[in-house]
Amino acid sequence: MPKTVLFTVTTDLRHDQRMQRIAASLAQAGWQVTLLGRKLPISQDLVAAPYGQHRLSCFFHTGPLFYLEFNFRLFFWILKASPDVLGIVDADTALAGVLASKFKTMKVTYDAHELFPEMPEVVHRPLVKTIWSWVEKMAFAQADKSYTVSATLAQYFQSRNGQPVGLVRNMPFKVNTMPVLQQRPYFIYQGALNVGRGLECLLHAMQGIDAHLYICGSGPLEQALKQLAHNLELHNKVRFMGNVPPESLVALTQNALAGIMLLEQKGLSYYYSLANKFFDYVQAGIPQVCVPFPEYQALNQQHEVALLVELEVTPVQNALAALLKDKPLYDRLQTNCLAARQQWNWEIEQQALLQIYADL
Repeated sequence: MPKTVLFTVTTDLRHDQRMQRIAASLAQAGWQVTLLGRKLPISQDLVAAPYGQHRLSCFFHTGPLFYLEFNFRLFFWILKASPDVLGIVDADTALAGVLASKFKTMKVTYDAHELFPEMPEVVHRPLVKTIWSWVEKMAFAQADKSYTVSATLAQYFQSRNGQPVGLVRNMPFKVNTMPVLQQRPYFIYQGALNVGRGLECLLHAMQGIDAHLYICGSGPLEQALKQLAHNLELHNKVRFMGNVPPESLVALTQNALAGIMLLEQKGLSYYYSLANKFFDYVQAGIPQVCVPFPEYQALNQQHEVALLVELEVTPVQNALAALLKDKPLYDRLQTNCLAARQQWNWEIEQQALLQIYADL
């Protein structure tokens, strides 16, 4: 069995919990793992881990020049590392990975977290969409094994590329401690502050809610969202927490009243998504307000852990109010979360990942 694996991402490794879990599981199974990511001016120090970690620094941080520069640097780093297995993660590292695999003998896996040509920032830009479609198709063609994060995405990729696509969902480690509701209740949002996350709708909905909102994450919309919160006179109710370290985020989530999992239907990438925050809230033992996209509907039929609502101000506001005021409803959803987290956890889900790499 091959023993060295290099995973390539454009994320900051400090906050990429999916890749941290994947790397830790493979390291425990005997692989020599290295995560190669991106260093930003605001990046925090990396935490010691049972696998190697390295971050590339770039002159450019956004747009086409960033992707070109990062892949240029990445190409030579891969050639120097020469791993037994190259784990390409998403289309934004695929160009360097595919080219490097042509020069060096290595197995290739492709982990598609997103449907890049259908992301909100891409779907209405024909030229950009065509480029990402080509890169994505090239990555699937080169991969010895490929996998993704949701069953609907796996079916889509399989029909589009004509090859099997595995499923490794974004589930956190199992939590055994009980949630502790604070005297001053707050809702929590985890994730990037990007287009299509429903955050503008959420802020408008918070106007009529007697609770706080903690927004944990950063992104291009941060300043606009802060301005909107100020305009809506929510500055004493909404807290922008920035990028919270994963170990602190667990406790912050477990003390929340409920989580927020909203998305706009802007492209199939979001519509077919299965975000890690959905499972993070379940593991924390807290209900959530969630969009009724296919994956979330299917999971909520197994265990009713969420109020599924359309992304409009009134339905979102009503759902927040119900979780705040309807104790029998809240208790039922929370009991279901505590049951669901015994099944929806990384300890179980990692077996699918380990099988994929064992089959190489």
